[in-house]
Amino acid sequence: MRIPFLLAIGLPGLITPALAAESFTVQSTNLTDEKAVFATVESRDVVPARTRIGGTIATLTVREGDEVHEGQVIGVVADQKLGLRIQALDAEINGLKSQLAQAKVDLGRAQALAKGGAVSRQTLDQAATAAQVAASSLKARQAERALAEQQLDEGQIQAPTSGRVLAVPLTIGSVVMPGDAVATVAAKNYVLRLRVPERATGFLKAGETVRVDGRDLGAEGAKFGTVTLVYPRIDDGNVVADADIKGLGDYFVGQRIEVWIPAGERDSFVIPSHLIETRFGIDYVRRRASDGTIDAIPIQRGRDFPTPDMPDGIEVLSGLSAGDVLVRP
Repeated sequence: MRIPFLLAIGLPGLITPALAAESFTVQSTNLTDEKAVFATVESRDVVPARTRIGGTIATLTVREGDEVHEGQVIGVVADQKLGLRIQALDAEINGLKSQLAQAKVDLGRAQALAKGGAVSRQTLDQAATAAQVAASSLKARQAERALAEQQLDEGQIQAPTSGRVLAVPLTIGSVVMPGDAVATVAAKNYVLRLRVPERATGFLKAGETVRVDGRDLGAEGAKFGTVTLVYPRIDDGNVVADADIKGLGDYFVGQRIEVWIPAGERDSFVIPSHLIETRFGIDYVRRRASDGTIDAIPIQRGRDFPTPDMPDGIEVLSGLSAGDVLVRP
C-alpha cells in the first residue's frame, strides 16, 4: 500500500525545490552474484640471493623486512685462500718479469752478434724462443691473477631484484658453498592469490572483476581489481588465480584478505544508499509520481553492492519497479 509522504510526515502539501533537486531513475541492472573467498597477498617473484663462491660469510647487511634494490650488496663471502693465491701469483709474476727482461737482453745480444756472424742461426732462434716463452708465461700468470681477483669480487652477495627481504637463514660466520641462498627477496609486484573451489571454475576467468573491503587494506570503501591469471593446475581441489588490486602495500606477504569473486548473474535493482531512510525499522525511499507528488515507498533492502560508478550501491529486493524516479530524502 502506498503511503503519501506528505501525510506520513505531516508537512504541508507543497514540494520544496530541495526535495526535487536530486533524482534517480530506477533501472534493471544485470548483477553478478558474488562469493566470498579468502586470498593471500603474494609476490609474483620470490627470488633467493645466492653466493657465487664458497667461503665464510664475513658481512651481512640486511635482515627480515628490509627493502633492497637490484644489484645492492647485501653481504660478503670471504675466502682466505684467494688472498693467499693472489700473493703467490704476484711473486710468480715478479719472477717471470725478470725472466722476460733477461730473455729480451739475451735476444738483443744474439741479434747483434748474428749480424757480425759471431753466432749461429740456431742460437738466435733459441734466444727468440726463450723470449716468447717468458712473455707467454707472464701473460698466463697475469690472467690467473685476474681470475683470482674476479673470484674475490664475486664474494659480494647482490640482491637479485628490488623488493622486500622475507628471510635471512644464515648469520655472519656461516660456511657457505657456491649457490647457497643467503636471503630471500620478494619483488614488489604484489598480487592477491586466490584459492577457489574447483566447482567455481566456470565463473573465474582472466579479466573478471573482484572486490575487497577497503578496510582490509587500510582504506575506505570497496576496492576493485582484475583477475590477471588463472593457473591451469588444480591444487588440492582448488583453482589458483592471481588478481591485481591497487593498494596491497609492499610489506606483509601472506596476509589473508576476504575477496568477493563472481558466481553467476541475475537482474535486479541497485540504488544509492543515500536515497534510503529508515524509520521505525522500515526502509523507505521517496518516489516522485507522474503528477509531481512524492510518496514514501517501503522497500526490502538487500546486500551492499558497490560498483566503481556507485560506491554506495545497495540492492533492492522488492518495492520498486523499473522507471521509478526517486528523490533524495
